[in-house]
Amino acid sequence: MGASILDGKMLAEKVRASVAADVKVWTGKGNRPPKLQVVLIGENPASNAYVNAKSKACEDVGIDTHTHTLPDTVSEKELTEVVSHYNNDDATDGILIQLPVPEHIHPLSIIEAIDHRKDVDGFHPMNVGRMSVGQPCFRPCTPAGIVEMLDHYSITTKGKHAVVVGASNIVGSPMGIILSRENSQGKATTTICHKFTKDLTKHTIDADILIVAVGLPGLITGQMVKEGVVVIDVGITRVADHTTEKGYKLTGDCDFDSVAEKAGWITPVPGGVGPMTVAMLMKNTLLAAKRSIYPE
Repeated sequence: MGASILDGKMLAEKVRASVAADVKVWTGKGNRPPKLQVVLIGENPASNAYVNAKSKACEDVGIDTHTHTLPDTVSEKELTEVVSHYNNDDATDGILIQLPVPEHIHPLSIIEAIDHRKDVDGFHPMNVGRMSVGQPCFRPCTPAGIVEMLDHYSITTKGKHAVVVGASNIVGSPMGIILSRENSQGKATTTICHKFTKDLTKHTIDADILIVAVGLPGLITGQMVKEGVVVIDVGITRVADHTTEKGYKLTGDCDFDSVAEKAGWITPVPGGVGPMTVAMLMKNTLLAAKRSIYPE
């Protein structure tokens, strides 16, 4: 019996339609459209593609967006000044620094420079800290999208063993916090592993819910999971494939075919977590415009 698919693309369309309807109501009351300010450093093709996808999503739901492009030679001081400008701009609701930044810039310094009330990526220590103690905050978009997906498919976390492979500040660590909190979206026994964990299978095979976000194609195989597990594959890597027109295919951190044979639910790559991440960014930008989380 094969796994059922957690269709992130379909669900993201529903979330975006809901945001678009809310934006229409918001502007219908005489408010200006929400505005997302993106700051892009350098000419990284992947970053460009992500920014274009986010800009298109903004356009689709009625959110204004602008991309401020800087050369990869920009200094940390200059970048901080750009961020400060948008912090003080009343017409800007959300600020997004497209990661990664060049090596000479410390990403946490730039994230901390963003006004936490405009931090729609949910990476600022203020938002992370508030999330960890259960206070209202902007939650990182990928973990928020995963929670939305679990809710939509009525997959309960209470009392389950959730194993997160990957401990990044963007996905793994906040995912662990959310799943372990004493609220309706948590109450799971949570284990955080990473690519250096000894005998990773010992942990993954015990998981009721397995979330993998490492960026190592095919890291998790069918032999490493138990029957009926819920698998969320966050990884997405270009792997050479000369049988395709583009010369590559997009692959997740799980060996999809072997894992899907045993899983109860699984996200596809692409079409799983990725679209949900962008949809939750739209949701956070609207919340920022409404001052829903941090009222003035």
